[in-house]
Amino acid sequence: MATSTNEFDQNQIVALVVAAQGGDKEAFGQLFERFERTVFAIAMRRLGDFNEAQELTQDVFIQVMQKLGQLREPACFGGWLRSITNRMAINRMVRRRPDRPTEPESLEAACVESVTPLTVVLQSERKSEVREGLGRLRPLDRETLEAFYVRGQSLLQMTDEFDAPLGTIKRRLHVARRRLAKEVEPMAV
Repeated sequence: MATSTNEFDQNQIVALVVAAQGGDKEAFGQLFERFERTVFAIAMRRLGDFNEAQELTQDVFIQVMQKLGQLREPACFGGWLRSITNRMAINRMVRRRPDRPTEPESLEAACVESVTPLTVVLQSERKSEVREGLGRLRPLDRETLEAFYVRGQSLLQMTDEFDAPLGTIKRRLHVARRRLAKEVEPMAV
């Protein structure tokens, strides 16, 4: 009677599991080689991040190495391994912080910037250019930009100050920024 390849593979896996449960490190290494891709594929599908999936794969096999003695049916190793992988992936997803987009201003505040004489001079020149550019704008454009950027007013506060609807304030702010950019642009060249 011919034995199918699938049965032969299953018998090999059972033999490797039994040997690994008995402390055979080489047998465990062979189980790792045989199932690493499967574990990684499950982790990648669950986590959606290559590095996280690699890390989880390692964590799963550490867990399996510690708990292998608890597996009563060596023939169930594949299903047991997939179950551990799924559980650990779900735990990792629940415990990891959600990805949050970070505003450029927050990143700038967190970065350590080296202050050199050149950066001080360039910043000073840039401030002067902006002040001069503001001085060349029409009063309404200048007041709009100063209210928003210098005094830090919200758009709603500006609607009260300028007695204008929100859409008008947004348009004024947009137009004033473009006009200031045109005033400062020739100096940047």
